[in-house]
Parts: sequence; C-alpha cells; structure tokens
Amino acid sequence: MTTTRRGAARAGSERVPRTPMDARQARAVALDLLSRKAWTRRELRQRLRRRGAPDAVAEAVVADLEGRGYLDDRAFARSWAESRARSRSFGSRRLSEELAAKGVARPLVEEAVREAFAETDEATRARAAAERRLPLLRRAAPELAARRLGAYLLRRGFPGDLVRRTVRETCGVAVVDE
Repeated sequence: MTTTRRGAARAGSERVPRTPMDARQARAVALDLLSRKAWTRRELRQRLRRRGAPDAVAEAVVADLEGRGYLDDRAFARSWAESRARSRSFGSRRLSEELAAKGVARPLVEEAVREAFAETDEATRARAAAERRLPLLRRAAPELAARRLGAYLLRRGFPGDLVRRTVRETCGVAVVDE
C-alpha cells in the first residue's frame, strides 16, 4: 500500500523532506488557489510559503499576479466587506478587524468599510439584525432579552453607541454597561 506524504505524516511515519518550490510550481499553485476563491496578497504569500515556496519566490509570484490583475487587495476588501455586512449583518468594527487580520492595508480597509455601508447605513443594518434576533431572545428569556441583544450586536461588530441606541429603540430599555 502506498501512502502520500500527507498520509505518511498523519500515520506517524517520518515526514519526507519537501523540496523547495520553484517559481513555475509556485505560480501553478497560486493560480489554482485563485481559481477557487479570492485571496489577499499576504494570505496568498503565506499559503505559498506553507506549500514550500521560498520567501523570494512567493513574493515574486504574488507581485507578478498582482501586476497582471489576478490579485487585488482593494477589490478583495470591497467584496469581502460588502458581502459580510449584507449577508452576515456584521458591523464596521468587525469588518475592519477581519480585513486587517487578512493583511489588507488600513486605508483600503477604511475605504471598503465605508463603501459597505454607503447604500444601507450601519444603523439600518444594526436595527434589521436586532429585529431578526429579538423574537428568539424574548422567547428564551424575556427579562434578559435587552442585555443579550446588546451582547449579540456587539459580537457582530457594531459600535457600542449604536448598539445602545438600537437596543433602546427596539426593546424600549436602556442597556447598562457592566
């Protein structure tokens, strides 16, 4: 029975040393990854490094793909922020944190988050998220609904002042910070 490198490593056998990837191999891996989903510069460079590309090769491949338009942190940030704000009801704080963690530059993060809330402002999205969540919270524990709604909106990444205002408007109760 033959085992792959990955299978052998899982089975506890000695790991076969990986030969460093050359530029051609790294480019093929990068294009394969990009065919499945969008990546930021930093994420793609890290993935290539994990797959065995030396730093210089990974950086050269990423720079080449960016120059050819296959990799664009600005477009990635816009798409990511809009998608997460709309479909997941995330607030500006969470979007900013996620994009920064992916290695997107601060000015691009700010621009993407601003654009994500251009069509429908953050307050409207926070209120919609609260109105979707509130019936469940009231059924489970009516006396704790306002506090739990506030915690939910904070976890979604909405700013504290907006959370307090939204809870006050939807529940008619002020949330006390602890």
